[in-house]
Amino acid sequence: MKRYLTLGYGAAAYLLFLAAFLYLIGFVGDFLVPRSVDRGLAAPIAEAVPVNAALVALFGVQHSVMARPAFKRWWARFVPASIERSTYVVFSSVVLAVLYWQWRTMPTVIWDVRMPAARAVLWALFWLGWAIALLATFLINHFDLFGLRQVYLASRQQPYTSVEFRVRLLYRVVRHPLMLGMAIAFWAAPVMTAGHLLFSIGMTIYILVATQLEERDLVASLGHQYLDYRREVSMLVPIPHRRTAGMARHG
Repeated sequence: MKRYLTLGYGAAAYLLFLAAFLYLIGFVGDFLVPRSVDRGLAAPIAEAVPVNAALVALFGVQHSVMARPAFKRWWARFVPASIERSTYVVFSSVVLAVLYWQWRTMPTVIWDVRMPAARAVLWALFWLGWAIALLATFLINHFDLFGLRQVYLASRQQPYTSVEFRVRLLYRVVRHPLMLGMAIAFWAAPVMTAGHLLFSIGMTIYILVATQLEERDLVASLGHQYLDYRREVSMLVPIPHRRTAGMARHG
């Protein structure tokens, strides 16, 4: 029974993530969802700015703190290892849901691109960003990243093993394609309101901080293997001349 409950919990956590992720696309793009980055709760600007900034900060802090090895070691005293990642996914999804629920509208238009060709390019970049982010999760191990592999192994009474470090496709171009894809999606807006701008700036700050923290953890766990990779591939902005023949040994 415990094995089935573990598997069910992991599946439910993944479905919750999937709903939160799909809502995020509509939230940022301002379509198909009841509340978006441009259609939130009505509030004066003196309230909207600090509330929205706090919501983005809450997401950033939760996402970064719970991902750190030190927190995971402490957290393991309360949460079984088999559902640790799924629980992280649940918390992340709930924090995003709170952000969607409490977001305040800041309707001032910063830019409005009206040329049809330019708008089409920005919408293409918007969808390309999400595609890059999603593909990046599969290049790592999508099901491990979102907890399904952990609960599956536990249900089969098999020990968990870390995913092997490999560099494939997008990871040969930048070290954090998932974050790059999200950044592209956040900024590729034909109409940029003050609320969308605040969201994009806040999420970009989170991306820059989170990548630095993750890099530190990866160096600690992988050592020279990751240091070599870091010398050869840029973090977020593709720089072709940094890719060397030495990348072949990581393939």
